[in-house]
Amino acid sequence: MKGFIDWVFDLSNSMASSSRPLLGSAPFSRDNEEHDNHSQAPALPELVARSEAPCSTSGDVETQPPISQQQNIPLETSYQSSIDLNPLAKIGDLQVQFLRLVQRFGQSQNNILVSKVLYRVHLAMLIRAEESELKTVKLKQDRAKALAKEQELSGLPELDFSLRILVLGKTGVGKSATINSIFGQSKSETDAFQPATDRIEEVTGTVSGVKVTFIDTPGFHQPSASSTRKNRKTLMSIKRYVKKRPPDVVLYLDRLDMIDMRYSDFPLLSLITEVLGAAIWLNTILVMTHSSVASAKYESYVGQRMDVVQHYIHQAVSDTKLENPVLLVENHPSCRKNPAGEYVLPNGQVWKPQFMFLCVCTKVLGDVQSLLRFRDSIGLGQPSSTRTASIPHLLTVFLRRRLSSGGDEAEKEIDELMESELEEEEDEYDQLPAIRILGKARFEKLSKSQKREYLDELDYRETLYLKKQLKEECRRRRDEKLNEEENLTEQSDQAAVPLPDMAGPDSFDSDFPAHRYRSIATGDQWLVRPVYDPQGWDHDVGFDGINIETAAKLKRNLFASANGQVSRDKQRFTIHSETNAAYTTESRIQTFSLAADVQSSGDDLVYSFLSGTKLKTFKHNTTDLGVGLTSFGGKYYLSGKLEDSLLVGKRVKLTVNAGQMNGSGQTAHGGSFEACIRGRDYPVRNEQIGVTMTALSFNKELVLNWGLQTQVRPTRDTNVDVSINMNNRKMGKVNVKLNSSEHWEIALISAFTLFKALMRRKKIVNGITNENEEEL
Repeated sequence: MKGFIDWVFDLSNSMASSSRPLLGSAPFSRDNEEHDNHSQAPALPELVARSEAPCSTSGDVETQPPISQQQNIPLETSYQSSIDLNPLAKIGDLQVQFLRLVQRFGQSQNNILVSKVLYRVHLAMLIRAEESELKTVKLKQDRAKALAKEQELSGLPELDFSLRILVLGKTGVGKSATINSIFGQSKSETDAFQPATDRIEEVTGTVSGVKVTFIDTPGFHQPSASSTRKNRKTLMSIKRYVKKRPPDVVLYLDRLDMIDMRYSDFPLLSLITEVLGAAIWLNTILVMTHSSVASAKYESYVGQRMDVVQHYIHQAVSDTKLENPVLLVENHPSCRKNPAGEYVLPNGQVWKPQFMFLCVCTKVLGDVQSLLRFRDSIGLGQPSSTRTASIPHLLTVFLRRRLSSGGDEAEKEIDELMESELEEEEDEYDQLPAIRILGKARFEKLSKSQKREYLDELDYRETLYLKKQLKEECRRRRDEKLNEEENLTEQSDQAAVPLPDMAGPDSFDSDFPAHRYRSIATGDQWLVRPVYDPQGWDHDVGFDGINIETAAKLKRNLFASANGQVSRDKQRFTIHSETNAAYTTESRIQTFSLAADVQSSGDDLVYSFLSGTKLKTFKHNTTDLGVGLTSFGGKYYLSGKLEDSLLVGKRVKLTVNAGQMNGSGQTAHGGSFEACIRGRDYPVRNEQIGVTMTALSFNKELVLNWGLQTQVRPTRDTNVDVSINMNNRKMGKVNVKLNSSEHWEIALISAFTLFKALMRRKKIVNGITNENEEEL
C-alpha cells in the first residue's frame, strides 16, 4: 500500500514552473522520489503547447439552485455504468472518463503526468484485487484506453464528470478574480479596496464540458490577536458548510509578491489545521496570485517563496512528508496573453489549462482512494502517543498468566512429586560404598574405558546427592507447615544477611565496585535490590531503578505477594508490578485468587485485574477458571478462560486452556495445548521435552502455532537446548543452544556461521555497487 499512499509527489515535476510538485491528493512521502527518478523528465513545454488551443476557458453560465434543493449524490451514482458494480469495475469506469478528459484537454496518453496517474490507479487496483483478478487488471486498463477513444469520438455517452472546489485565502489575495478568470467572465464580485465576499456562496459553470463548482468563502483577516476570533468563526462556518458534501479539491491562495522570509501567516495556517483538520491539506493546491512579478531569476524567486510557505505548513501539521503542489496565477488585465486570450506567466506557461487538468487528476486519485477505502489509512502529523491495544496480544498474555495459590508453585509441585519418597528412612546415597577420588595424575593413567566408567560413577553419585538434598529441603518445608507458629516466630528473629554480589558491567578497573550494588535480606520479608544497566559506561553508577519483592502469609489460609520494578531516566518512566492474593479452603481442594497488574506501554499504562478459582478435582488434576478486566488507552477489555492440568505419573504433564476477550466491538478467541515429558531424574536434573500448540482467531483470521522445546543431556558433559516455533503462515524460528565442557570443537560452528554471514554481507554490498555502476 505504501506505493499507493505515496501517490504523486513526482507527477507534477512535469508541469511545474519550478522544481516543486504541482499535483497532490494524499499524504505524500519523499521516499517515492528516488523510485521514479528514472522516469521523470524536465518540465514539459510540450504539455503547455498541446493544452493551449483545445482547452477553452470560456464557460457556460448555469444557475445554482438553492442549497435546500441540492441533493447529496453519492460517489457511486456519479458514473452511469457504475451501479451494482464492485469497486474495481467502478475504477475501470473512472479510468475511461479520465482518459476522455485527457483527449478533451489535448493531452497525449503518453504524457508523463497522464502515465503516472494511470500507474498510481493501476497500482491501487493491484493492491485491492483478489488473486483471481490480477490477470484482468492490465486488460481492463488497455480496454479503458480503447473505449475512451471510441466514446470521445462519438460523444456518447455524455461525460458525467464534475469538480467541486473549495477556495480559501486571506482578504484581497484574488480568490474571486481567479474564479472569474477560470470561467472567462465575471461571475463573482471583486473589489481592490475592500472584501468583496462576505458569505459562503457557490459559483457554478462549465469548462470544456466539465461542470465546475467553486465554493467561494469570505477572506481571512491578517493574523493578529484581535482577528483570531473572526477567522475562527469563518472557519467554523466553512466546516459546517462542507460537512455534508466535502470538496474534491482545496485551493489555498496567497500573493506571491507578498511572501518573504518574515512570513507571518503561520498562526492562520495553524488555525486552519486546528478547525478543519490536518487532512484538509491532503487535497490542497497552493495557488500563488500576482505571479507576473519581474525578476531576473524567476524560477529561483518562486522556489524560495514556496519553500517558506511549505515550511510553515509542515509546522502546522507537524509532518514534513507533505508536499503540496503549486500553481502560479495572474489575473491582472495588463498581463501578457497568447492568441487565444489566455494569460501567460513570465516563464512562458499558460496557467488556465494547467489548472483544469491538475484538478481533474486530483479528483481522480481522490475518488480511487475513496472507492478502495484507503482514506482511513492516511494521516498527517506525528504518531499519536495513544495506541490501540492488540486484542490477540492481550489475550495471549491473559492465557499465560498464572494466578498464585500461595507460596512458590514450583516448590509445591516438587513437594507433591517427592511426597512418596520422604518417608524413606535411609537415602540411596547413604547406602553407596565409599569411593576414592583420584587426582589428575592418577586419572590420566586410566584407560579410556576406565575413565568413562569412573566419570559415570561420579555423575551417578552426584545425582543421588542432589536428590538427597532436595528431599531434605522438602522435609524442612513440610515441618514448617506442621508448625506454622514456631516458623513465624523464627522468621521474626531472623537476622539480616547480605545477598550475593551482582554481576556488574565490564570495567577497566582491576576490581569491580560491587559495594554500589550490595543489598541485604532482612526478616521483615521485604527484598529491595537495585536495577542497573549492565551495558552502561565505565565508572558510571548505572542505577536505573529499584526492584521490590515481598511475600507473606497473613493468616493460616491467606497468602499475599507483591513484586515490582520501577525505572526512570531522562526520557521515560517505566513500571511493572504484580500483586497477588490467594485464599485456600480448609480442605486444600479449592483456592480463590485475586491479582492486579500495572505495566508501562510507551507513555500509557496497562491495568489488569484478574480473579480465578482453582479446583483440585483429583490428586493430580487441577481445573482453573479465571476472568479478567484490562484497561488500556481509555478502553476496557473483558476476558475469560478455562484451564485444566493433568499429571500422569511423575514424568508427563498435560495442560489445555481456552479463552476469549471482548473489547472495542471486537472479539478474539484463543487456546493452547501443552504436553511436557520430563526426564528420568526430574526434578534433580531439569531434562524435559515440551510440545505446544496454540490457536488464535481474530477478525475471521485463524493463526495456528506449533512449538517444540527440549532440554536434554545427551552425554555427561553436554547440554542441548532446542526451541522450534512455526505457524500456518510459513513463518517460524529455530533456536539451538549447545554447551560442552570437553568438546571445544563445537565452537567452530559459530565461526562457520560468522564467516557465512560476512560472505553474504559482502555479496550484497557488491551487488548494490554493481547496480549503481550500471545506472551510471
